[in-house]
Amino acid sequence: MADTTFPRMSGWKNGYDPKQVDSFFKRARESFERPTPQPGDLDSRAVRTVGFDLVRKGYHVAVVDAALDRLEDAFAKQARDRLIAQSGQDAWVSELTRVAASLRGRLVREPGEHFDNPAPGVIGYDIDQVDDMCEKVNAYFTQGVAMSVDQVRRVLFKTAKGDKAYDEDQVDAFIDRVVEVMASVD
Repeated sequence: MADTTFPRMSGWKNGYDPKQVDSFFKRARESFERPTPQPGDLDSRAVRTVGFDLVRKGYHVAVVDAALDRLEDAFAKQARDRLIAQSGQDAWVSELTRVAASLRGRLVREPGEHFDNPAPGVIGYDIDQVDDMCEKVNAYFTQGVAMSVDQVRRVLFKTAKGDKAYDEDQVDAFIDRVVEVMASVD
């Protein structure tokens, strides 16, 4: 992994806090380059869920996000390669099958029933849009329909309330698992 230098936002535009970004990428490099993982090391999930403060003239958000995507993919592939080296191809396939099976339970549900509705008065994700994404993910897993991990990683849903919405936390956790599986396969 090379040193990170990102372009900065210009004018009055906010970008990611350079100190936080630089610190995270330094820590990620150390974790990635270690021959065996240590407690507290970063992994693909840590990369996927990291957040940075926005500051004036910070690092360009889209450029950093693209670098994070590549970093997440690298960590996922490294974890796959380590598992295969340690326990064999069958162990990796078994783990992938286990994780994918946990997704299947949601994917086989009827439209409108993939996830719980949010608590009364709480905003959630639009059911129709989430159901559409679930249909595409199911086609990817069951029929081999082409879909990139970035299509899942970058999905944005409109918000809704009540019986027209799904619980955001459940959907986000599901999307994280889908990305985890897809990133380790590609």
